[in-house]
Amino acid sequence: MTDAKMLGDLLRERGVSRRSFLKYASYMSSLMALPPSAAFAMAEGLAKARRQAVIWLSFQECTGCTESLTRSFNPTLEALIFDFISLDYHHTLQAASGEAAEAARHQSMHDNQGKYLVVVDGSAPTADGGVYSVINGRTNVAMLAETVEHAAAVIAVGTCASYGGLPGADPNPTGAVPISTLVRGKPVVNIPGCPPLPQAMAGTLTHFLAFGKLPELDALGRPRAFFGETIHDRCYRRPFYERGMFAKSFDDEGARQGWCLYELGCKGPVTYNACATQKWNGGVSFPIQSGHGCIGCSEPHFWDRGGLYKPLSAGTTDVRKVIGIAAAAGVALGAGSAALARQRRAKTGPGAKPAEG
Repeated sequence: MTDAKMLGDLLRERGVSRRSFLKYASYMSSLMALPPSAAFAMAEGLAKARRQAVIWLSFQECTGCTESLTRSFNPTLEALIFDFISLDYHHTLQAASGEAAEAARHQSMHDNQGKYLVVVDGSAPTADGGVYSVINGRTNVAMLAETVEHAAAVIAVGTCASYGGLPGADPNPTGAVPISTLVRGKPVVNIPGCPPLPQAMAGTLTHFLAFGKLPELDALGRPRAFFGETIHDRCYRRPFYERGMFAKSFDDEGARQGWCLYELGCKGPVTYNACATQKWNGGVSFPIQSGHGCIGCSEPHFWDRGGLYKPLSAGTTDVRKVIGIAAAAGVALGAGSAALARQRRAKTGPGAKPAEG
């Protein structure tokens, strides 16, 4: 059972002042693109919240999502917010194993019925009865169905959980599918990225704790605050793009001067994420700043597009035409993926017979 104490009381016990708490709420409200007036409401909501029970399932994944989320925070108030989440089950982080681990999952589901969150990283295999990923003798599909039945919401973390990712790339031998195609009757949030930004996860959980609901989502189920603009929109190299100044190789003079990496295959114009503003490793850098173009890892089917180093529209020299083409392609891909997800949800759900292939 989660702690009955309110989050505000727990923070005071740890010596966190109201001033610091309000400062955090203001920062998070800004991060979530909420109006300034929401900061106080968020602070009040967090103060009255209780520890949030979370059950984390790991399916076909590489543990990179967990590594990103656990290694990217310093011991700040933001880290304390995670301390007040009751992480009742996590394949990588839990000390228990075997029967004890499964007992903890079932206990949390029982004690927090209708209130717990399910976080999933990794896609779920459906081919051949789902035998390609089995935990405690149960397929991922079966474990997911049981776990989400009485959950408040589901958060798919990382590109594999959100879209199928690398396991779902052609020819997809395991029949890997996104988590959203297997969940019906529950809200699903996608936080894609390979790995995803820790801030997107923190913001989503904080919003749920403070307001008792999930943040505004886009057509692909992503938090709009973090996935509402392309990386290109906020990229510091964009002025060079507008002037047609492109690096021709990763070690030429243009690259050294910070010119645009579009001609080296950067997918920033069609990739919706906050990498350019939130950055990584405590805000130190992000791939483009480190000299490598965006590979579009937070968009559907990025593995199958091919040509990570191929320009988006080869042969087009008008940069404004290029950005128009790129933006249109991104919108079309998003709409198509959203429609496909709706069709799959209509046909598939927890407890349904897994699809073949």
